[in-house]
Amino acid sequence: MFNNLIESSSHANEFKRRGSFLLFTTATYVVLFAITGVISIYAYDAHLDSQSTELEITFVPLPTQEEAQPEIPNTIRSASNSDNQPTRSTRTVLMDTATNPNNPPDKIGTVASTVLPARRDSVLGEKDVDPPGPPPGSRVAGTGNTPVEMDTPPPPPPPAPTPTPMAPKVLKISTVINSRAVSLPRPSYPKLALQIGLQGTVSVQVLIDEDGRVLSAKGTGHPLLVPEAEKAAKQARFSQTMISGVPVKVSGVITYNFVKQ
Repeated sequence: MFNNLIESSSHANEFKRRGSFLLFTTATYVVLFAITGVISIYAYDAHLDSQSTELEITFVPLPTQEEAQPEIPNTIRSASNSDNQPTRSTRTVLMDTATNPNNPPDKIGTVASTVLPARRDSVLGEKDVDPPGPPPGSRVAGTGNTPVEMDTPPPPPPPAPTPTPMAPKVLKISTVINSRAVSLPRPSYPKLALQIGLQGTVSVQVLIDEDGRVLSAKGTGHPLLVPEAEKAAKQARFSQTMISGVPVKVSGVITYNFVKQ
């Protein structure tokens, strides 16, 4: 009985010691986590304070119209500001422009001449001046009150030649062409048609070439009479048919009458 009491007392002390250790360990971890969280918050605030919120914008200057298009110096001295404006172009030396292919310069140099080229209306004078306005003969854009010099329009193109009508390849004749034949053989009377007393008319459509020969023959009529009529039509000959001096083919009809005598 005493042994059981001693063992129960020792187990209770062991449980109490373990519980105290667990509680102390838990409290220590909680304190460490709290300290870590506070330190991280202060560090993040310090990082935010060090950041710069300024935005830097760089502008690239664009070239103005005056810079993009340099001014071309005027090499002709105008007398528009003087009191006495000249009425004609004057030059100290009447020298043609170097770009005129019909009047090349006598001497060719590498340095540009300081003498201004003469215009069409230039005359000899004491200085090189031009009257205000464009030189004569140049085309200028006018307004409603200013006349515009226009070049003479080119003459209209010549009219196209009238095409000569070409002769037809085949001349079709609607009438019977028996009278046009130079040679028109008579067809043979079929024996069977004679025996049965058959009579009738056969029309043969023929195509005649440029020399007057029959190229083809197609007859219409009684079947017993058509073959002989086509055979005779192919042996026929005709004179040449001319159109504008050119021989052409002719299409017409030859008529054969089969009559029992």
